[in-house]
Parts: sequence; C-alpha cells; structure tokens
Amino acid sequence: MNNTRVHQILDDVGGLAFPGVYDTLSARIAQRCGFPMAFISGYSVAATTIGEPDLGLLTQTEMMAQAQRVCRSVDIPIIVDADTGYGNPLNVHRTVNDLIHAGAAGCFLEDQVWPKKCGHMRGKKIIERDDYIHKIRAAVDARDGRDFFIVARTDAEAVAGLDEAIARMEAAREAGADASFVEAPGNMEQLAEIGRRAPPPIVANMIEGGKTPLLPQAELAELGFALIVYPLAGLYAAARAVEAIYVKLRSDGTTLGDEDSLMDFASFNDLIEVEAKYELAQRFGVE
Repeated sequence: MNNTRVHQILDDVGGLAFPGVYDTLSARIAQRCGFPMAFISGYSVAATTIGEPDLGLLTQTEMMAQAQRVCRSVDIPIIVDADTGYGNPLNVHRTVNDLIHAGAAGCFLEDQVWPKKCGHMRGKKIIERDDYIHKIRAAVDARDGRDFFIVARTDAEAVAGLDEAIARMEAAREAGADASFVEAPGNMEQLAEIGRRAPPPIVANMIEGGKTPLLPQAELAELGFALIVYPLAGLYAAARAVEAIYVKLRSDGTTLGDEDSLMDFASFNDLIEVEAKYELAQRFGVE
C-alpha cells in the first residue's frame, strides 16, 4: 500500500526529521511546532505511565490506551511503537486492528523475542526470520487496505550481523511492509551500508547518548535515510527541565528568578485551548 498519510508526507517533502511524543501535551506541542507527523515510543510511554524501563514491562493494553489518547488529541498522523506485536501473528493481527481503531497512522513492528528490550540496551534476542515475516504478513492482512503505514524493524544486527538484518528487511518489504528500520547501527560504516542496501524508505533512529552516531538530517538523507525519528528528545528535554525547576524550588523555596524557563499561565492555557472550551460552553448556555 502506498497511499497512506505517511506516504503522502514523504511524497511532499522527500524526507523528514520528526519527534517522539509520549502524551497528549507533547503531541500538541509537536503539532504546534509544525511537524507533519510524530511517533510514540514504548520507551517513553513505559517511563511516563508506569515509571519503568523499556524491558517488555509495558502491556499492550497500556500502550493502546495511551495511543488512543494521543491520536485523538491532534490532527497530525501518529506512528505507534507496537514492539513485537505482543505475541504471535494472531496477537499482531489484533494489535494492528486496535491501533487503527485508536486512530494511529502506522506502527513499528520488530523481531525481538518477547519480553523485548530497548534497541540500544544489551541482551537482545531475536526470533527466527520466518517467524518474523509471518508477523509482517499478519500486520499487512490486518491493515486490509486501510490507511496504516507498517515499518519493519529488525534488531538482528546486534545478534546475527548486518547481512541477516538486511535479509530480514528485504523479506519484510516483500511481505508488504512500507519501510525498513535496522535498529542501533554502531558506527558510520554500518549506517552507510544500511543506507545502500536496505529497501527504501529507510528509518534512522536518533537517540541522544545511544549506540548510533547522531547526524543531521541532510547528512542522513545523503546516506539514504528518509524517516529520521528522534523518539526521546522531548522526553529527555522535559525530564531535564522538570528536574531543574524542582531543584530550584527545593533549594530556594520559590521559582522566582527562573520565570523565563517556564511557560506562563496564559501561554499554557493557549496550548491546551482553554478559550475554545469557553466558547463551546457558551454555545450551550454554560457560564
């Protein structure tokens, strides 16, 4: 399928660097900043909803609930991290259907053994290639021609080498996936080889402090990457900002002096569209 909202964005801009979001507020900010799409990572949802690392502890139900809230809060398409699909191909089939009903524009689907780990953490294991391709076929079947962009992700490079990772991407694309994502290449040589060999469009995953070198969009585009996701930049920025203001409050007993680091009351109310709710209330006689 090549007529999804994500395909249309790629047709319009050729390539895109876009952010990860983790709740409705971060999604609204991404939309207001002009991004045409965004991504929900399991890492960020695990951290912000259950306070746990990305080690397969987040459940399908928890991820679906967050995806539904986020997708309904904005107009831009949202791609959702579906991890391994939460089981076998039957589970994948249900996961894709649930994501479509939640309003998601696509998903990442990976080949790790469940419970999975963040792609930049140690100790990853992968399922057999044929088993993974069955999952991709299940996702494509569940999509059934609807507006849903399937990104095939492999963690095979760290476990079985880059040749196996590329082979999995080729097989996944033949099975109907829309994009290729070889997770966590550790150097420029691997990035360049993925850009040459993986079927386009190709995803690059930029994690600050992760295994993969951080490169600007223009350089990644030259290497062959079209979808460049920064899944944790917003989460990490928010964590640093919250920690800083809490340290200030704890040490000084006030936030005075740090007002410039905060969004003020009026600006925040504008972000969450308070006036629009007042106008709606007035239409129905509510003061």
